[in-house]
Amino acid sequence: MDSGAFTGRPGLEGRGPRGWFIGAGFSIIFWTGPTWSLVWSVDEPGAWKAASTLALIAFFGAYVYLPQFSWRRAIRTGILSVGILVALNAVVVALLGKDALWTWTFLACAIAMTSLPRRADYFLILALSGASLVTQLLTGNADQAYFQPAIILSLGLMMSAFSRLIRQTLRLREAQTELADAAVAAERSRVARDMHDILGHSLTVIAVKAELAERLLDTASPDPARENAAIDRAAAEIAAVQDLARGALADVRATVAGYRGVNVLAELAAARTALESAGIDAELPGTVEQVPARHRELFGWVLREGVTNVVRHSGAAHCRVRFTPSSVLVEDDGVGPASGARPGSGLAGIRERAGAAGGTVSTGPSELGGFRLAVQV
Repeated sequence: MDSGAFTGRPGLEGRGPRGWFIGAGFSIIFWTGPTWSLVWSVDEPGAWKAASTLALIAFFGAYVYLPQFSWRRAIRTGILSVGILVALNAVVVALLGKDALWTWTFLACAIAMTSLPRRADYFLILALSGASLVTQLLTGNADQAYFQPAIILSLGLMMSAFSRLIRQTLRLREAQTELADAAVAAERSRVARDMHDILGHSLTVIAVKAELAERLLDTASPDPARENAAIDRAAAEIAAVQDLARGALADVRATVAGYRGVNVLAELAAARTALESAGIDAELPGTVEQVPARHRELFGWVLREGVTNVVRHSGAAHCRVRFTPSSVLVEDDGVGPASGARPGSGLAGIRERAGAAGGTVSTGPSELGGFRLAVQV
């Protein structure tokens, strides 16, 4: 979660709580001066002044601290916080009388910012505003009777709306964090699955070919021709092992980097998914180890373009893909090439790539009755 959310200890750290503490502190500095003057200017015993001062300090301290303390905690913590605020305010009013009723505005704002059950803050703010109206009328302040209730109601509801907006933002940020964590877990699973798919078959074939080469080299024959043939075959197997290792290493590097680019192995998996989603019967190779590492990117481009055309334009029911060490073929049983149709930019790009690799591209009717795309290098 980013620094704008309520991170760290629940409800006490982050820019949101700091903003509340600063705003609440300034409101106390700006608006409580007359009350402190009243307490210490009246002709009352020192004990009363000390008690009133302590009560005000306790109430305003709770006003600053408890709303944020209740954030991201259970609702019962919010209820307990409101109970403490109301009790402390009652002590202040009992000591100072009607001169302390203006502190109900602070109480309304604190209630609005405290975590409470749904709509409970609205009810309490309305009740506090109503109690203020009744008190003002009963104490003979008819001229100002509606002023304080209006302030309590407007500020309380405004702070309540602000509080709900903050909570909603917090939930969204938490949801974003959960989605990000889920995405990381999914990506780790994908990498693990891809590593298994990439290395499992390749390493098995490498091991088999290496064992065969070892047996061929260890086989002694009195016939020089047969011995040379065995050595040549062992050399071919070793060369195949080297090429498989290079291809597997390239795939692993691409996977670990988090971006495959265009790779025949990834495109083969994507082709299978795309054809199945389009309801096209797919006849695909089970492996790509016969494709040399130097040709895998080109064959991946050919496979991507060919399958894309099959899915989008062919109307085919069946698609077949074939690999050899020097060629790739994609064909279908769809409508076939349109007479007079100009090749699209995708095929033009394939021709450029194949030409750069020293290969050729051929297109036309397929044996299945549809369209054929073949590249030979």
